[in-house]
Amino acid sequence: MELLKDLVLVLGRIYTIYPLLLGVTLFMGRRSIAELPVFDYIIILSLGSVVGADIADPKIEHIHTAFAIIAIGLLQKLASILLVKSRRIGKWITFEPLIVIKDGQFIHSNMKKARYSIDNILQMLRKEQIFDMAEVDMAVLEPSGALSILKKMGKTAVTLEDLKLKRQNAGLSYAVVKEGRIQTITLRKLNLTGEWLETQLGERGIPLDQVFFASLDEQKRLNITIYDKEIPLPPLYH
Repeated sequence: MELLKDLVLVLGRIYTIYPLLLGVTLFMGRRSIAELPVFDYIIILSLGSVVGADIADPKIEHIHTAFAIIAIGLLQKLASILLVKSRRIGKWITFEPLIVIKDGQFIHSNMKKARYSIDNILQMLRKEQIFDMAEVDMAVLEPSGALSILKKMGKTAVTLEDLKLKRQNAGLSYAVVKEGRIQTITLRKLNLTGEWLETQLGERGIPLDQVFFASLDEQKRLNITIYDKEIPLPPLYH
């Protein structure tokens, strides 16, 4: 009988707390749903923890949970207002945007700062239909974790159908060096060898251990990023 009473109590809590949670989330605004900067991420985790504890443990006072949800929602709303009014507060509670690609080359120091790997960035580029990073003028890792991409001029053209031109192969490139390591399997698939690649690097006066990343396009052109190479970056802050 006691178990049945607890189950009914849990059911009642589910049907009362979720409308409140929905209302508070809508009050917080689209920003907390469409993107998750670090502060909003913490807010969502907190809401989930509070609601989960309330549903799972009938001994927790229901009114305390409702008060906590409203207080957390108000905190997030206050933070979003302060973010608009004060750039300094924005720097305290979220990440700065980071340029991770400039002129088709990785910015190794910024990737290290963000703790993003080569594969992380390449995957994000592929999601944007970019398979050759040489096409990228600049890519910015936003505070939400999204990647904003500016393609080089001439890489975004009118449709081929408009010009009545035949579609050519998409720009593809293949990673042949990652963090100073030759990708032997990839080279083998391209009917090339590590010796060929080292010769190409040698002709450019670049030792293999200085190569952070190198890719090879279908015309066998190398795009090389050197560890911590000085690349002028535009100012990009909150």
